[in-house]
Amino acid sequence: MKLETRGITKSFDGTRIIEDISITLGEGELVCLLGVSGGGKTTLFNIIAGLSKPDSGQVLIDDEDVTGKPGHVSYMLQKDLLLPFRKVADNVALPLELAGTDRKTARAEAMRYFEQFGLQGTEDRYPAQLSGGMRQRAALLRTYLFGKSVALLDEPFSALDTITKSAIHRWYLDVMEQIHLSTLFITHDIDEAILLSDRIYILSGRPGHITDEIHINVPKPRAGDFTLTPEFLAYKRQIIEAMHLS
Repeated sequence: MKLETRGITKSFDGTRIIEDISITLGEGELVCLLGVSGGGKTTLFNIIAGLSKPDSGQVLIDDEDVTGKPGHVSYMLQKDLLLPFRKVADNVALPLELAGTDRKTARAEAMRYFEQFGLQGTEDRYPAQLSGGMRQRAALLRTYLFGKSVALLDEPFSALDTITKSAIHRWYLDVMEQIHLSTLFITHDIDEAILLSDRIYILSGRPGHITDEIHINVPKPRAGDFTLTPEFLAYKRQIIEAMHLS
């Protein structure tokens, strides 16, 4: 396993937010964490990223206990958080600069990936000059350049329109395979979870806890008309029932 959590429990101000959460992420997998707002998904991500310590439980990366230790995973939030005063290449190169590489060298290293990430021609533009989809590609490349093989993505595509989101889904799965990335993904979108995931964990209740694990046994990338098939609708019905939404 690339990532494993064992019995993660966390409270704030005497209120338990998540309880006894144990999940795994395998090499090259994309696993979704699906649940309603306020269920504790972001709290769990902050613990996995080492930004917060659990009351109990462990986080393991490649079988190493990294509980409460930041810097072992890449973490991308819902907003792209690109700095408006830095050109795109300089935004993307920021992780390399933070690691001690001088700005010119960091920029040159980052630009090596621009074609692969579909960003060629944007190097000297500012974030305000990019579409939402291109901004997310830049943010994902910046996330990748943190140099970690595990990425946490917290609703990164939620602000995109349907057509852009569909295109970036296909693109992300392709890039993920090329760069051997394992991804844990938060979403509220059931369709998105089915289209992208190898497995889906359902996080429900107060406090939040894992109530189901669903395997999506359909090869990826999944065709655009997959959402119209009886198989897709069966998975969607299973998830809706597991989330007690019906």
